[in-house]
Amino acid sequence: MTNVKSLRSALVPWLRIVIALFFIGVIFALVLNVLQVQRNVAAFSRDVLSGLALFGLSMSTWWMLPSYGTGAVLIGLAFPCADHHLGESPKIKNEWTSIMRCTALWIGINHAAATLNFSTPAQLTFWVSAMSLCLWWLYDRTRTGLFLAMLSAVVATGFNQILVSNGVFSYNEPDLLSVKSWLPSIYFSGGLTIGNIGRQLVVYEDLYKPHQD
Repeated sequence: MTNVKSLRSALVPWLRIVIALFFIGVIFALVLNVLQVQRNVAAFSRDVLSGLALFGLSMSTWWMLPSYGTGAVLIGLAFPCADHHLGESPKIKNEWTSIMRCTALWIGINHAAATLNFSTPAQLTFWVSAMSLCLWWLYDRTRTGLFLAMLSAVVATGFNQILVSNGVFSYNEPDLLSVKSWLPSIYFSGGLTIGNIGRQLVVYEDLYKPHQD
């Protein structure tokens, strides 16, 4: 009985973190879609589910919410776990006010990518990439965070490419195969944001103390 209680007490904090990250991922999916769809960056099928029509989601794209939620759980747990096992922690002190600023900057990068007009797609891609690297510099500055964010960008962009190739949705005027060339930077900065949220949730639950330099 004691072992069962100990296991439960050990698992409950992680379960709370998983649930929190999942719903944060769902919210991020809604933000990303409402910006891209309303700004005519991406087009989904029109069999619109009335409850989600505001966010540009349709009956055939309901799976995006659990997909983004699951991705947020994996990324959000990968960052603090990698920090713990590799002995590396963010050079910038993480706290909830810092997390909110990081999230606001990610939303701003998304909004700019969907609304700003540059003379060439390459200029927009350069600007979004620069802002994403600034986000890493301001709120992370670790090799672990850089690698995991790059991995997130590659995997998520590849997943988008597969979906577009199968006709699930499409990007208007794609310039990187069938997607937008700035999309990897969006997922890069999004991965960093989710990763920092995961780090802070682990600190909040006091599961283990991050290594200090």
